[in-house]
Amino acid sequence: MTSEWDDGRIRFGAAYYYEYQPSRSLDRDLDLMRDAGFSVIRVGESVWSTWEPRDGEFALDWMQPILDGALARGIDVILGTPTYAVPPWLFTRYPEIAGQGATGVRHPWGARQEVDITHPAFLFHAERVIRRIVERYASHPAVIGYQVDNEPGVILLHNPATFRRFVDGLRERYGDVDTLNREWGLTYWSHRISDFSELWTPDGNAQPQYDLAWRRFQDELVTGFIGWQADIVREYARADQFVTTCIAFDRPALNEARMAARLDVTASNPYYAMQDHLDRTKDLERPTPWIRTGVQGLLELADRSYGVRGERFLVTETNAQSIGGSSHHLPPYPGQLVQAGLALVARGAAMVEYWHWHTLHYGTETYWMGILPHSQQPGRIYREVAQLGSILGTLGPTLRGYVPDADVAILWSTDSKHALEFQPPIPGSEPAQGYVHRNPMAYSTIVNAFHRGVLDAGAQARIVNVEHLAGMTADELVERHPVLVAAALYVASDELLDLLADYAAAGGHLVLGVRTGYGDEEARARVAVAPDRLAEAAGISYEEFSTLQAPVPVSTEGPLSPAGHAAALHWVDGIQVRGAETLARYDHPWFTTFPAITRNHHGRGLVTTVGTVPDPALARVLFENVATPIGAAWTRDRSVTLLSGITPEGRTVFLHNWSAIEAAAHVPTAATDLLSGESIAPQSHITLPAWGVVVLRVNG
Repeated sequence: MTSEWDDGRIRFGAAYYYEYQPSRSLDRDLDLMRDAGFSVIRVGESVWSTWEPRDGEFALDWMQPILDGALARGIDVILGTPTYAVPPWLFTRYPEIAGQGATGVRHPWGARQEVDITHPAFLFHAERVIRRIVERYASHPAVIGYQVDNEPGVILLHNPATFRRFVDGLRERYGDVDTLNREWGLTYWSHRISDFSELWTPDGNAQPQYDLAWRRFQDELVTGFIGWQADIVREYARADQFVTTCIAFDRPALNEARMAARLDVTASNPYYAMQDHLDRTKDLERPTPWIRTGVQGLLELADRSYGVRGERFLVTETNAQSIGGSSHHLPPYPGQLVQAGLALVARGAAMVEYWHWHTLHYGTETYWMGILPHSQQPGRIYREVAQLGSILGTLGPTLRGYVPDADVAILWSTDSKHALEFQPPIPGSEPAQGYVHRNPMAYSTIVNAFHRGVLDAGAQARIVNVEHLAGMTADELVERHPVLVAAALYVASDELLDLLADYAAAGGHLVLGVRTGYGDEEARARVAVAPDRLAEAAGISYEEFSTLQAPVPVSTEGPLSPAGHAAALHWVDGIQVRGAETLARYDHPWFTTFPAITRNHHGRGLVTTVGTVPDPALARVLFENVATPIGAAWTRDRSVTLLSGITPEGRTVFLHNWSAIEAAAHVPTAATDLLSGESIAPQSHITLPAWGVVVLRVNG
């Protein structure tokens, strides 16, 4: 799928904040960027108080020399709207625009994104500054697109007017309180209401149906806000300019698929841990909860970015070196910047931009390191960035029309993520609040166990948002995705579950994970044999389940290879076989009663059911059996991944060595090294240096 914004190039650059620098040298900066192979910079999104230093007093001309200088060097510009960082004069004049993170509790000022994005005073001033900036620069030939706002969805807004809108939306959706009482089960604990005015605020809420509605509402607010900005910008934008925003995945108020439908292209900010975290021979914990670890974490962010719209995406921010603050410094080992950049491209990135060009000398992100260090003198990081720029300059024209390969599709459900955060099957680190035990990582922990299994099996994944299944037939789904994983699909309509069963009957291989088919579209436990509407297709059922206090060993049998020290994590469904074949069992006095993995023939296809969260060893052997990797004939050392995609000219293969020692790979077919031009004979063995990458075009 190719959009109008995608001209086939791989754009390369960084966020550039000339206005932040204590010693400014615009020409020197832009010359260094050009020499490093930059083709794009992002500007202007963080400085509302510079664009409008006082109410109604605009200073717009300072951006002109930046755009002119970029144009003179052939560097494109993405212009930002500054609405996520509200100036002090606006907050001082209208303190009521502060977002409330809890009812009656204003979010403290002094950082960013503290604002109620629905407040009329904020929207009036936001619209005014957007119009002035975009009107001033829309015709500038350097500007190729716009980023509205920045990493939206930070606060769940509890402001009184926002709550009233929530209640009005419930009234519109359910019609009357009797329907709401029935659909939410408000008989429980005497929560029945006789009028919508009796609905309580969400602060102390312990009812999961309420919480899901509240989270969906917050998603809609953000989608509406970003779409509103995009519509304003489009009034001025040229036909050849795109509109986007940058996504920080897993913000609390964000359904990225629905929001991106209001935009022209997906843009995301994949941040990941470097150094030994990128060594596939090691298995390290996340350094902080929001920073991904491991090759799987990096590729998960890329695959989610591609899956937002099912097309190539832009990376608006990623690591230049250390990220996360003054106490967290893991700058890349030599070679890792090139590795990670090419991995993002291999999974569908059409642009790679770093945050950011200069390292800041003051402010919150003083130690969030940029391409240039505090000295502002180019050093090792600059040289490695320039190396990647040279590679992308050579590689870009060969990737026109590139579509990343996928052996396995994995469904992503934001509604299920919300529901399993509120009622998690996996304990969380947050303290319990009454009867509510939140775990923001519960859903992604389950889904990522399967994503990692795909990678470790030598296959490639595509993450598909459930919104994209609307209107699709089972036959179409089989044609697009021969293997489909539905893990933790807790919130699902009857129609969606029926589509999954029909998909298997039509010839697909459906892989079911825990909690799938257990809840309905209101996150109510279904009054049915679990997994509802899928039990017959899966050839199993269950009526009980258990959390796991510690990993439980699992042994495989039948078509699954021996898994060594494989284990079940977090959860067990008490599966009863109803015709399915058992593929794995728990080594446990009681849980051995239940199979861990089963398989059933259904119509022309298969349903494999995984009754636990598989550890890496178990997930690997599962997908070694389930998937037929496009690169199956390419043998390689453990540290080497194969990522690939198709262009009109043929298949491109990226071989990455994610380790500090050299590694080997076997190339089964004739190929051409796209960077050196060297021809590679069939059945060749090639050596990849430490943290090395080879990019091949398969001949024939």
